[in-house]
Amino acid sequence: MKFAFSSNAFRKYSLIETIKILSDIGYEGIEIMADRPHAFPPDLFPDDIAALKKTLRDCNMQVSNINAFMLHAIGDTWHPSWIEVDEELRRQRVEHTKDCIRLAASLGVASISTEPGGPLDGMDEKKGRELFLDGLMEVQELARRENIRVLIEPEPDLLIENSTQFIDFFKLLDPHVFGLNFDIGHFFCVGEDPAFLVEKMAGCTGHYHLEDIAASRVHHHLLPGQGAIDIAGVLHAIKESDYNGFVTVELYPYEDRPIETAREALRFLENL
Repeated sequence: MKFAFSSNAFRKYSLIETIKILSDIGYEGIEIMADRPHAFPPDLFPDDIAALKKTLRDCNMQVSNINAFMLHAIGDTWHPSWIEVDEELRRQRVEHTKDCIRLAASLGVASISTEPGGPLDGMDEKKGRELFLDGLMEVQELARRENIRVLIEPEPDLLIENSTQFIDFFKLLDPHVFGLNFDIGHFFCVGEDPAFLVEKMAGCTGHYHLEDIAASRVHHHLLPGQGAIDIAGVLHAIKESDYNGFVTVELYPYEDRPIETAREALRFLENL
């Protein structure tokens, strides 16, 4: 099993610095946040891409996934979303996703992850699903042409929160283009057993996010081993599923001590 660490905990460091730090700690991969200050596509020039590729090669690091979820460069963690009332805001999310597909292709990364619609903010769920589907159809052809899989990440309090909602919506999509970014903590937050879901969702899962969650199931990412999730059981289920991609540790709340956090997380996982 290969472990990566998401760069979104390292917002006080440059992306180049982050790659070097995670390589020194012992990670095989990094998930790149496609947002400022790391890799917001409009900020990147050919020389930046070349320097990024060189650093990855020099550090023998792979990119596990392009995280196209957060969009603080022009909004916040969830906005602009796929389901904004304002058409221009929806257009910004579509164009950002297309830019992230192109970024993934330029780096040879297999997938990007995105939000599951966004906050309903009073919108009818049926209308939200329609807008989300319309937006995804706008990026489908580019993703197919570039051979990049767009992974939807269910999250508490957003349009798609749980596995049942995801499976129902996924029936409308091309499984060769779209898939699931399986966030272990998110499923736990909404009352599901992530270890049980691994096999159930294996056919559509393209990447995993790993963090722990408190027994209260409040959505706050914790270091693995500091919450109530059976991390060992989940990792065993992933191994048994013959998944051969990365499991990415995502601990963005720890930006005040990301190096120590990344080191502690890998030590815990290796001890398992």
